[in-house]
Amino acid sequence: MELGKKYNSGAPSHLKALAGIAVLGNGTISTFPAPTGPFVDPHMTDSPLFSSTVWHPHVTVACVVADGDRYLMVEEKVAGRLVYNQPAGHLDQGESLVSAAVRETLEETGWDVELEHFIGVQQWVSPEHGDDVLRFSFAARAVKHHPDRPLDKDIERALWMTRQEIAELGDRLRTSMVLASIDAWLSGQRLPLQVLHSQLPGDPYP
Repeated sequence: MELGKKYNSGAPSHLKALAGIAVLGNGTISTFPAPTGPFVDPHMTDSPLFSSTVWHPHVTVACVVADGDRYLMVEEKVAGRLVYNQPAGHLDQGESLVSAAVRETLEETGWDVELEHFIGVQQWVSPEHGDDVLRFSFAARAVKHHPDRPLDKDIERALWMTRQEIAELGDRLRTSMVLASIDAWLSGQRLPLQVLHSQLPGDPYP
């Protein structure tokens, strides 16, 4: 290549660089000095340029586990009051959504579950901390109970309840999304788990 000569590179308007040689958007060959400091990808959320400025919501998962007309629920203590919820919790770093749903259900209820469908995503602002939350809801079937397994510290007990019993709890439900998730599942809102394909290394789900 000759410096200063134009080539039809097909490159976009931003330059594409290799080994100190750049092909500009107009096809001109130029050189540039090699970088001297550590490379920082501004698109990575853990970049020091962005870690304190990029907004992000809480990401949680929840499971609708049905056994006939009963649903697996938890009684938990939140801010000093007892409330009812589906097995649910936060996504951990490096964890897929489906793995988080299985883990949280086991930790909060002592039940191994097998996920069957993805129900959907709910977006809301939590009155507990005022932050935005994305809640990924799944449908699952109960596989095995571990009655002697200790539950998460804030969980008082796991129990099975009908939809009517859940609805009668009223404001003792932790959020309105508890019934909304059940009703979405009852209405036939069931997506394949493959819509949430994970590319995380070592994840047990496809």
